[in-house]
Amino acid sequence: MIQNTQPGLTVITVVYNNVQDIERTMLSVLGQSYPAIEYIVVDGQSTDGTLQVIEQYKPKLAKLISEKDKGIYDAMNKGLALASGDYVIFMNSGDEFFDADTVATVFAAADNADIYYGETEMIAGNGESLGQRRHKAPKKFTWRGFKYGMSISHQAIYVRRALAEPYDMQYQLSADIEWIIRAAKKAKKIINVNRYVAKYLVGGMSKKKHRQSLKERFAIMKRYYGLIPTILNHFVIAFNLAWYWLKNKRTND
Repeated sequence: MIQNTQPGLTVITVVYNNVQDIERTMLSVLGQSYPAIEYIVVDGQSTDGTLQVIEQYKPKLAKLISEKDKGIYDAMNKGLALASGDYVIFMNSGDEFFDADTVATVFAAADNADIYYGETEMIAGNGESLGQRRHKAPKKFTWRGFKYGMSISHQAIYVRRALAEPYDMQYQLSADIEWIIRAAKKAKKIINVNRYVAKYLVGGMSKKKHRQSLKERFAIMKRYYGLIPTILNHFVIAFNLAWYWLKNKRTND
């Protein structure tokens, strides 16, 4: 239980068989200058040495679960159920806070917001920077903000725990999009902290199962924005994607 006059933040890390990245993520969380952090790690009963790495830092964890789960969002729901902070953020294995003062800077941006968000830097497996995400974080964000794609990464959004309902398990790869939309619909005060707040390791399951991920995203957008607007918006998404690749091809030529 967090006891502090500052807003309490629960950071949840979900991991399964990722021994090469888990320590980097954990050190990023444990190295934050912000004092009011509750750290929960949910391991899917890893067999590759991941759990042994986590155990080294167990005294610094609020909770550690290591058991079989029904997938990443089931594991994330387990973490949410244990959270006691005023806000929650998911920093899953391979991802990091942008620097040691990230959390302190986020909460210094404004008081009592329902959601805080910022920009994300992409990194490769070796830690090399790949630059900003293709979808830049919008200057202002509402629940309608994902109609052209996920413009805020999951690692860069702090949600008031009272708004953070469980993930919808019907989505295996894109439930994080639906979760953010649902929280944003209830939010009254959303703050852009106007800085990089996270580092995102590229190449997750949504990339490996891209077709399924796209189908789920379309279903989520149809659910919240309607069928016809979603179809029309996908023409815009396709145009923006084509323009992005063309522009970057010219830059690299």
